[in-house]
Amino acid sequence: MVIMDKKVVEEFVQKKLINDCSGHDFMHVQRVVNMALKLSNQVPASDKDIVLLSAYLHDIIDEKVVVDVDKAKILLNEKLNQWNISSSKIGKIFEIIENISFSKNLEKKYELSIEGQIVQDADRIDAIGAIGIARAFYYGRHIGNPLHDTKFSARSNLTEKSYREENTVINHFHEKLLKLEELMNTDIAKDIAKERTIFMRDFLKRFYQEWNGEK
Repeated sequence: MVIMDKKVVEEFVQKKLINDCSGHDFMHVQRVVNMALKLSNQVPASDKDIVLLSAYLHDIIDEKVVVDVDKAKILLNEKLNQWNISSSKIGKIFEIIENISFSKNLEKKYELSIEGQIVQDADRIDAIGAIGIARAFYYGRHIGNPLHDTKFSARSNLTEKSYREENTVINHFHEKLLKLEELMNTDIAKDIAKERTIFMRDFLKRFYQEWNGEK
């Protein structure tokens, strides 16, 4: 790495996310970092510095985490300059963290660098499987969405705006989580996502059986 010490970045991110109750906390970041490095090791051409920094910082300017996104961007840019990260790398990091989210790509698919594809895959992998199920319910409770309600139906043709409107946690699986397997960029991420998606489908099958009193 060209940055002075990974722990400096970790401490910065941990401090920023210390009060998060949405499932985008520092533990989420650590899992994304570890997965991003795992994926990056399978793509020798990827820049490990860009991957690592982008993975650590991917939620620092997210609207789900911060109140003022524009201010968060300014502060992050200042911090990266303090760490002596080159302007070209700062530009690449911002290009990744501003454009990897699911909602950002609903109306237009952003063409990401290979480093961006890796971080996007790592972030999306953490949204599926057993961890993904836990985070879905955790986030749903955080924003006040109901667990399940048959008066709500899963929506299609979502926009970035409509995606944020009220629906149920269970419908979130159909609107996003079950779709992520097909949206992975790297081969290794596709393999991981396939297994995790099978787990989620099994969970939903059992959930509906219990909800309907069949089990």
